[in-house]
Amino acid sequence: QVQLVESGGGLVQPGGSLRLSCAASGRIFVIYAMGWYRQAPGKQRELVATITSGSNTNYADSVKGRFTISRDNAQRTVYLQMNSLKPEDTAVYYCNADLSTTSLVRKDYWGQGTQVTVSS
Repeated sequence: QVQLVESGGGLVQPGGSLRLSCAASGRIFVIYAMGWYRQAPGKQRELVATITSGSNTNYADSVKGRFTISRDNAQRTVYLQMNSLKPEDTAVYYCNADLSTTSLVRKDYWGQGTQVTVSS
């Protein structure tokens, strides 16, 4: 089974920085894209950033210029560098992977989430 494990969350003051990591493991054939989503209390889960296997990136307007998504060469680990953090960035951040486990089976997988709290 595929597993996504996030790390790097925590408490940070406004204006601070944090880097999240997500490592994919298990039987993986091809990873087409990985990304980060977040969900604040009482809110819908929203896209933060995605990166494809071709290194094409997409960001939510609210984080453009502040967050950077990247991946390692093996494309099994994705990172989210979060700078100039704001209280409204507070949420549980979830890693997502669009991948295939065989040449015929492709679907989304989700991590367990990591809490990011931006507060003074």
